[in-house]
Amino acid sequence: MSAKTDKLLSILKLQPVVPVLVIDDAASAVPLARALVAGGLKAIEITLRTPAALEAIRAVANEVEGAVAGAGTILNAAQFEEAVAAGSQFIVSPGTTQELIDVANDHEVPLLPGAATASEVMGLREEGYDVMKFFPAEQAGGAAYLKSLSSPLAGTMFCPTGGISLANARDYLTLPNVVCVGGSWVAPKDLVVRGDWAGITKLAAEAFALKG
Repeated sequence: MSAKTDKLLSILKLQPVVPVLVIDDAASAVPLARALVAGGLKAIEITLRTPAALEAIRAVANEVEGAVAGAGTILNAAQFEEAVAAGSQFIVSPGTTQELIDVANDHEVPLLPGAATASEVMGLREEGYDVMKFFPAEQAGGAAYLKSLSSPLAGTMFCPTGGISLANARDYLTLPNVVCVGGSWVAPKDLVVRGDWAGITKLAAEAFALKG
């Protein structure tokens, strides 16, 4: 598991914010990803919440230089396999099941499994996972809750996602057990629909600046 953990951390440490995208039109995937990469956000999570998602992942993986395409909202083994086949370099799930753990064990592509409670974190640690998605972050207790886990569950790192914005991202990023955060605010739907790629690059650059 350590090699895959290192691979996952190398991706998550590229930037302080991983864009979480819901793409309705696959044609927008490449210019959107290029705009995010131009702003410094190379690792991009495309969620499997729309029929266009797999095509979007494939396009970003094949056509966007510098992008590290990942797949989110992976709920089962079939979706895991489809996302890997499309070119995903990392997989993200909102929670965790034994089915997901089993399929992840069969692949070199790392899984960022979701957890929201201390018991879930402990269960994942028993499976060899040290890096997890904390979801839904704000609704599950926010930065204060995650901070409270840092001492009893030392050595576990998180990517909090859910309800995070430019306004509260630093609350998480300053925690010792947070490697990065996930957020959708860097690619608002209205800018995507308008094709305002310069506006998205500006938002991405603001998010990347949180690294400092």
